[in-house]
Amino acid sequence: MVMKLKRPKVSVIIPVYNVENYLRKCLDSVINQTLNDIEIICVNDESTDCSLNILQEYAVQDSRIIIINQKNSGAGAARNAGLKVARGEYLSFLDSDDFFELNMLEKAYEACSTYNLDFVVFRSDFYDNDTNTFIPQYDTIRKDLLPRKKIFSYKDIKKDIFNIFVGWVWDKLYRREFAISNNLLFQAQRTTNDLLFAFTALVKAKRIMVMDEVLAHHRISLQSSLSRTREQSWRCFYNALLALREELKKAGIYEEIEQSYINYALHFSLWNLNTITGSAYKKLYDSLRTEFFQELGITRHDRNYFWNKGEYEQYLKIMKNECVSDNSRNDEPAKYSIIGAFLKSLINNGLKYTLFKAKYELFNRWIKLRKSFSQ
Repeated sequence: MVMKLKRPKVSVIIPVYNVENYLRKCLDSVINQTLNDIEIICVNDESTDCSLNILQEYAVQDSRIIIINQKNSGAGAARNAGLKVARGEYLSFLDSDDFFELNMLEKAYEACSTYNLDFVVFRSDFYDNDTNTFIPQYDTIRKDLLPRKKIFSYKDIKKDIFNIFVGWVWDKLYRREFAISNNLLFQAQRTTNDLLFAFTALVKAKRIMVMDEVLAHHRISLQSSLSRTREQSWRCFYNALLALREELKKAGIYEEIEQSYINYALHFSLWNLNTITGSAYKKLYDSLRTEFFQELGITRHDRNYFWNKGEYEQYLKIMKNECVSDNSRNDEPAKYSIIGAFLKSLINNGLKYTLFKAKYELFNRWIKLRKSFSQ
C-alpha cells in the first residue's frame, strides 16, 4: 500500500544566488514560522559562494527544506522550478536576502482559508542593512484607491488596477490551484521578471483581500551604488509590459482596461528612463522614441487620454527629442537626479498625501530602485 504524502498548507519558494551573508536570517524567518505545516523549496541558482553549503546545513536539521540546483538562469526561472515541485495549498515567494515576520504565514493562510481567497496582499517595509533599522512604506498598498468591500476583484478597481499594488510577489500569498489553472509563470529575464505573474494574477483573481499589517521585510543597503547601468536589462520592463498585454488579450479583458494599461505603460516607461544611468540611458531613450511608445499603443492617444499630465508632457518632449540628459552626449554616467525625478513625479501626480507621507514615499521609491537593480 502506497502512503500518500500529506499536502502542506504552504509552499515557500526561495530563489538563492550568492547571499551567504543574509541567507541564514532569511531561512530562520521561515523555519521558525508559527505555521509549522509548510515546505520550504530553495532553488540554488548556481551560487559561487557558500550559499549552497548553508542550504545543505539547514536541510540536515529541517526535513521540510527541499534543495533544487539549477544552472544560473535568474530568479524568474528559479521560481518556476520551485513551482513545478510545490505541493502546498498556497504559495509564498521570498527573496533570499529578505525575511518574514514569524507569524506571517499563519496570518496570511488563515485569511486565505477563511475567506477562500485567490490571494491576499499584506504590507511590507524596508530593512536598512547598514543601520539595522526598519523604514516604513506607504505606496505598496494604496489604501486611497482600494474599494470599500473587503473581498474584491479587478472589476472593482479597473481604473487603478496597476497602481494599487506593486508588481512583485513576496508581499502576497497565492492559492496554488489558482496559479496552476491560470498558468501563472515568471519570465526568465534578469529584472522585472515577476511583473507578469503578479499582474496576471491580479486580473484573473475573483477573490482578493488586503491585510493592513507589516509581515515582510525587504533588505536594502543605503551604502550600495546607485549608478549601475543595467546594460543587459534595460529592455526587461518593456518585455514584461508586452507579455502582460498579451495575457490581457488572451483573457478577453484588454479592451476593458486598455486605458489603465496604457497609462501604466507610459508611467513605467518613464520611471525606467528617469532612473537609469550610463550608456543604457541613450539606448532606452532612443528605443522609446522609435519603437517602444508606438508598440505599447501610447502614440495613438492625445493628452486627454492620460491621467498624469506631467508624464504626458515628458513623453511629448521625448518624441520631439527635447528631453536630453548629460549622458546622452558623452560616455560618463548620467548626472540625472534620481531624487529630483521622483520629487517631480510626486508633484505632477498631485498626490494628496501629507508632507510626512510624501517624504517617505519619495524615500521609499528611491530605495526600491536601488534594491531592484543592485542584484
